[in-house]
Amino acid sequence: MSDEAAPGFVRVRLDLSYDGKDFSGWAKQRERRTVQGELESALRTVTRSAETFELTVAGRTDAGVHTRGQVAHVDLPEALWAEHRDRLLRRLAGRLPHDIRVWKVAEAPSGFNARFSAIWRRYAYRVTDHPGGVDPLLRGHVLWHDWPLDVDAMNAASTRLLGEHDFAAYCKKRDGATTIRTLQRLDWVRGADGVITATVRADAFCHNMVRSLVGALLFVGDGHRPPDWPAKVLSAGLRDSAVHVVRPHGLTLEEVGYPADDQLAARNRESRNKRSLPGATAIGMMRLPGHPEDR
Repeated sequence: MSDEAAPGFVRVRLDLSYDGKDFSGWAKQRERRTVQGELESALRTVTRSAETFELTVAGRTDAGVHTRGQVAHVDLPEALWAEHRDRLLRRLAGRLPHDIRVWKVAEAPSGFNARFSAIWRRYAYRVTDHPGGVDPLLRGHVLWHDWPLDVDAMNAASTRLLGEHDFAAYCKKRDGATTIRTLQRLDWVRGADGVITATVRADAFCHNMVRSLVGALLFVGDGHRPPDWPAKVLSAGLRDSAVHVVRPHGLTLEEVGYPADDQLAARNRESRNKRSLPGATAIGMMRLPGHPEDR
């Protein structure tokens, strides 16, 4: 995956959002509706191109997961970009289904790679413990937890998970991919409306990591487990049958962070480095950011 467009092409950055309810995730699949499939089809149509230009995304979200601040890039022929650049955003708005919106289309700086240039991804998971359930207007974005939740206990447990760790206990294992991640932020806030929002930020996420962490911390919040239990699961390094992967509809990719333009090349190299924990005897597996919840 190149960090520069090929000669004769221009790398274009797209900032977008989508409601994941009716999608089988980001990545293209045969006979299934996906975000990548819809976007690439719309791009081909509005540019009147005979070929499909493949998108690279910051994080390949799973089925049912939403995004507010997703980022992707696509390499377009220079002549095609020159012809369509001023009208591309409006034409995409007219062609895309209503559950996908592209908010910005711009030529990317040299060295930009939507996946490998990212330095962090920030997710929000929303849940309510209201005894009456979820507000019908929010039902597609908020999980109902049928037990009262202690936010202070969840925050106490969350603090113990911060930093660089092997999150194998909270990830779906994938051959050839490391589960070492740096969790930069994990905290919970109850809003005036009673909705509790977890903010989760890391350099990258392995598959199911956010939803597994949320599942473990909800068990702390409702009193089924003590605050030190999620950290003990993490240290054990093994999937625990008591850790449930919560439903995807409460999860939203809120924002992707990138360094200054002059630091893009260095970040791309760092993202591709092999990674291991300090003091580990085994060589780390190739780090593959990009499935915030991602892989």
